[in-house]
Amino acid sequence: MYRTESGDDVFIVDSHIHFWDASPENWKDEKHAEGWINCFYDYHANLSPDEHTWTLEEYRNPTDERMVADLFETGHVDKAVLQPTYLKEFYHKGFNTVEQQAYLLEKYPGKFILNGRFDPRDGAEGLARFRDEIDQYQFQGAKLYTAEWRGDSKGWKLSDPEARPFFDLCVERGVKNIHLHKGPTIWPLTLDAFDVTDVDVVATEYRDELNFIVEHCGLPRIEDFCWIATQEPNVYAGLSVVAPFIHAKPYYFAEVLSEVLWWVGEDRMMWASDYALWEPGWLIEKFWDYQLPQEILDKTGLDQITEEAKRKILGLNAAKLYDIPVPVAA
Repeated sequence: MYRTESGDDVFIVDSHIHFWDASPENWKDEKHAEGWINCFYDYHANLSPDEHTWTLEEYRNPTDERMVADLFETGHVDKAVLQPTYLKEFYHKGFNTVEQQAYLLEKYPGKFILNGRFDPRDGAEGLARFRDEIDQYQFQGAKLYTAEWRGDSKGWKLSDPEARPFFDLCVERGVKNIHLHKGPTIWPLTLDAFDVTDVDVVATEYRDELNFIVEHCGLPRIEDFCWIATQEPNVYAGLSVVAPFIHAKPYYFAEVLSEVLWWVGEDRMMWASDYALWEPGWLIEKFWDYQLPQEILDKTGLDQITEEAKRKILGLNAAKLYDIPVPVAA
C-alpha cells in the first residue's frame, strides 16, 4: 500500500502492466521489432523523470525480479493486472504473451492477475484456443489490440461480425473486463486502427454483461472517448499513458484529467503505470499530492479532486471490477 504523509494507507491496483521480451534474440522481423521497442522507449524516456529513466538495454528485456521490486517493493502496488500483447509478426515468441506471463502467478502468488486476449482473425481455431485458456487460467479479463498486424491485415474492429463469438464466449465464461488499447499509436502500427468509435457498438450490445476499459482514454481522441463513455455506463477510463504527463506536461495532464472527471466521473476511472513503460512509485506519489490548477477549476466548474476520488482511481475501482479484497484500513 501507499502510506501517505498523514499515515493513512491507500490500496493500489496497477491495472495495466506488461512483462515483455524485446531482446534482439526474439526479433523475427528486425526492422519492425526494433522499431516497436524503440518507440516504446521514446515514450518512456521523454515522459519519465531522469532518475527513473532506464537504459535501452534494460528496457528491452526487464527481469521479473526487477519488475516485482519496482511494483511491490518501491512502487506501492498491492495487485497488478498483466495484459498481453502478442505481435508474433514481429517477435518469434511474441512480445508479451499469456504463456510468457503465466509463470509469474506461481512464482509470486497473490501478486498478479493474468488477463487473456483474442484476435477474431484467428477464427474457429482461435476461439477454441481462447476457450481452453479461460479454463486453464480462469481469466477475469482480456486485453485487445485492434491495430495488431496479421499478414496483409493491418487491424480489425470490435464491431466486426467475426468478433462477436469471442465476446459471447467472454459473457458465457465470466471474462467480464475487456481492456482495449485505444489511443496512441506505436510504430509501425497505424493510429486509425486504434480509433475509439467502435467501442460504442460493443458497449451498447454488451451493456449489462461486459465492462470496457478504454486504455489511454482514446488519446488523442479524448473528446470521442468522453462522448461515448458518458452514454455507456460500462465504459471505463484507463489512465495508462495519461499518468506520466503529470510530470512531463502537467497542464496537459490537468486538461485530460478534468475532461474525464467531468464526463465520466471518479467511479469509472482506473489508474495504471503501463509498466515497464513507466515505474509506478513516482506516478502514485505525484498523483496523491496532485491538485488541479485553479484555472482548470474555473474553466470546468469542477471541485478540487478529493482524497476519496484518488483512492477510487488508484485502486478501489479496479478492485471492484476484479473482486479483489480490500483491507478495511484502506
